[in-house]
Amino acid sequence: MSLHKQIKEGIKEAMIKKDTLRLTVLRNISSTFTNEMIAKKLTTEELSDEDATSIIRRLIKQRKDSIDQFTKGNRMDLVKSEADEMKILEALLPQLMSREEIEKVVKAKITEAGSIDKTKLGQFMGGIMKELKGKADGMIVKEVLESLVK
Repeated sequence: MSLHKQIKEGIKEAMIKKDTLRLTVLRNISSTFTNEMIAKKLTTEELSDEDATSIIRRLIKQRKDSIDQFTKGNRMDLVKSEADEMKILEALLPQLMSREEIEKVVKAKITEAGSIDKTKLGQFMGGIMKELKGKADGMIVKEVLESLVK
């Protein structure tokens, strides 16, 4: 089942279970999906899983930024609500690759490329991130790449 359909089914389940927080978060995601479809002028009924995942990642990033700002403003009540919403969002995403799995991929790419010039590290990283899009955290990939290329 696609991620978009999972969100729609999750809304129904949250309504039945009267889980207001989950319902609010899922409705927010659904409306964001609709806005994205309108902005891209898509005629399909659903977004692709790749688009849906990137939207959810963007919503998580917004929550992290809000948590940071609320913490600075000493609004712990709002920090807690944002953190609870972020947990629900993170549960919808596919599991990210572990550091060891990322190291295997990066080592294979380095072997495939031969030697890598430090000045072209960014381009090399871009190629790896295209392959691992949505499967790995970019910060971890960067750390692994920098540790392997000297």
